[in-house]
Amino acid sequence: MTILCVRFQLPPTREAALPELLGLLEEFTPVVEALPPDGALADLRGAERYFKRDAVELASVIRVRALALHGVDCAIGAGPGPMLARMALKDARPGLTRVVHEGAVADFLAGRPVAALPGVGTATARVLCEYGLDTLDRVAAAPLSTLQRLVGARAGRELHEKANGVDRGRVVPNGVSRSLATERPFDRDELDPDRHRRALLSAAEELGARLRALDKVCRTLTLTVRYADRTATTRSRTLGEPTAHSAALTKVAYGMYEALGLQRARVRSLALRAEGLDPAEQASHQLTFDPTDEKLRRIEEAADRVRAKFGPLAVLPGTLAA
Repeated sequence: MTILCVRFQLPPTREAALPELLGLLEEFTPVVEALPPDGALADLRGAERYFKRDAVELASVIRVRALALHGVDCAIGAGPGPMLARMALKDARPGLTRVVHEGAVADFLAGRPVAALPGVGTATARVLCEYGLDTLDRVAAAPLSTLQRLVGARAGRELHEKANGVDRGRVVPNGVSRSLATERPFDRDELDPDRHRRALLSAAEELGARLRALDKVCRTLTLTVRYADRTATTRSRTLGEPTAHSAALTKVAYGMYEALGLQRARVRSLALRAEGLDPAEQASHQLTFDPTDEKLRRIEEAADRVRAKFGPLAVLPGTLAA
């Protein structure tokens, strides 16, 4: 196997460390694809020849260096292609490398639910299950023409190839996506809209604080709502002006949430992602002459000074507007 899929055990407050960890991978191979907020793909074909070690041995070295230099453990999946490495990662645990050997691909895929295949969404999985194609070995054995009638010509061919272990993907070197994210899971499936809004308030304040600590502003905010049945809804909105102002982020988050029209939805978690990050010094701010807004900005500045002196938990997210 020549491809590694690495997931670093990074807490949300340490997402900024991902570029350094990608640099660690680039010491072994220049073919590294970032998978924000905490992962990466690495093509080790050249590294195996250069270091005269296979990908599993190199994975052990990467894990030791990540722990020694950055204090970060990682879970690693290894396989002959990116798709199989990603699927192997789902079975891996911190400190372990889950390996899919080239001659054991069929055994690895057999019996797995069809939804485990990358690119197979909820709707496609539902259609396939209705026709008894609920596992990958059954999909692999189905005639190509049957799959194409069910999900379309191109999708059917891709599904047939993937279920048979044909991995045509490749690792595409890129930079770290310019984004920050935070999630608010609930202890139980939550129906109360007030608790949903409090979670969004807390998440928006945390994002704002982290953006200001990095001297960044964001241009887009994305909301992801995960439900009890494991489905999710994602909405994005471009901001009127790039900002790191928590009140502005909260207002946009509330707007996206209200637009979903959730009525007694059983919500498992809410996540916000700030995207399109730019240096704060390059952003313009439209003066509003709103005393309330100016007061909130002064409170933010004071809270940021407290966090800088006593740590990120000195002012808990969600308490400024409580």
